[in-house]
Amino acid sequence: MPVFEDYETAAAVLFEYVHAFYNRKRIHSSLGYQTPLQVEIATLTSQMAA
Repeated sequence: MPVFEDYETAAAVLFEYVHAFYNRKRIHSSLGYQTPLQVEIATLTSQMAA
């Protein structure tokens, strides 16, 4: 388990993990049970085809 120098460092690392890694990998019910990356790729693909 990592040990952090202070609260701010720990909070910054946790924020980065949740927003940059976890939320991009987990499925979201509001996105039709797809990952944000899957939705982004589908959107870009449909925009390129139009």
